[in-house]
Amino acid sequence: MISVVLLFTLSLALLIASARFFTKAAEKIGIFLGMHPLVIGIFIVGIGTSLPELVSGIVSVQDGLSEVVAGNIFGANISNILLITGTVALVHHKDIILSSKYIFIDLHYLIGSVFAVGLFAFDGVIEWKESILGLLIFLAYSMYLLKNETSSREQRQIKLRTKMGLPWLQAVILILGGLGIYLGADYTIQYLSEIAVYLQVPPSIVALTVLSLGTTLPELVVNVSAIRQGKAEMAIGNILGSSVFNSIMVPSIASFFGPIHVPDSMLHLAFPVLLASALFFYLITHDKRISRWEGMLFVLLYILFLLKVVEQHV
Repeated sequence: MISVVLLFTLSLALLIASARFFTKAAEKIGIFLGMHPLVIGIFIVGIGTSLPELVSGIVSVQDGLSEVVAGNIFGANISNILLITGTVALVHHKDIILSSKYIFIDLHYLIGSVFAVGLFAFDGVIEWKESILGLLIFLAYSMYLLKNETSSREQRQIKLRTKMGLPWLQAVILILGGLGIYLGADYTIQYLSEIAVYLQVPPSIVALTVLSLGTTLPELVVNVSAIRQGKAEMAIGNILGSSVFNSIMVPSIASFFGPIHVPDSMLHLAFPVLLASALFFYLITHDKRISRWEGMLFVLLYILFLLKVVEQHV
């Protein structure tokens, strides 16, 4: 069993490291294309750091462990909203000021995306027919984010392209990172299944706790780095963008590889906690700031959630 846990850890490390390289390359390409820094945080970095959830979701469906998808989606988003936001607020040492219009676009879509995934999962199964609507929702979200970029984007592109050449190296890193993400996800799901069998707990519970916490490590690393660079608002944009992507695109894409089964335990505990977390986050940011005390509350709520999950399955 120790060897399986070690291999699981190594596979998860490969998944996370590959996502990190992939995201950094995508971020540099986004800068080359002249995208707004906050849109990079929401749209490129947010999606890039969600690739572990997406690829592990696809692999789990292909391997007949579709219940892992729901556990990973709900667990990763709860971790994003509560643990990572709370950690970011605590590390920042002062109130995080939310002034950009993009943040409030994301807040609205956060609530909408959680509501959508709840409807998808309401009957215990998510199929590709429902997921077409998810793809359309994410398309609308993407267009909304990018529509205001066209006015100043061309001018920024000209300035940036005079300072840097075509990012061919970043394109190669992007491809290699994508390959690493797939291999890491494949082995991670394989060893997760073995751990679940050994512990005699459903794979969805392991995904809700261990896997979801592991796959959100890229968000944590990226956001702590952003805080140290004085980009606290971009960090929040990354958290929100990643949560929207997890809720909408992960089940939508994964369901094209087979139906996703959602266990009752996910609908009775994990989803209500996710919905409450999203609503709480929405309400607490209406004063356009997040304090360290609010961050501490978020972290404590996440710990309480983990305790309830463990208590439910002991």
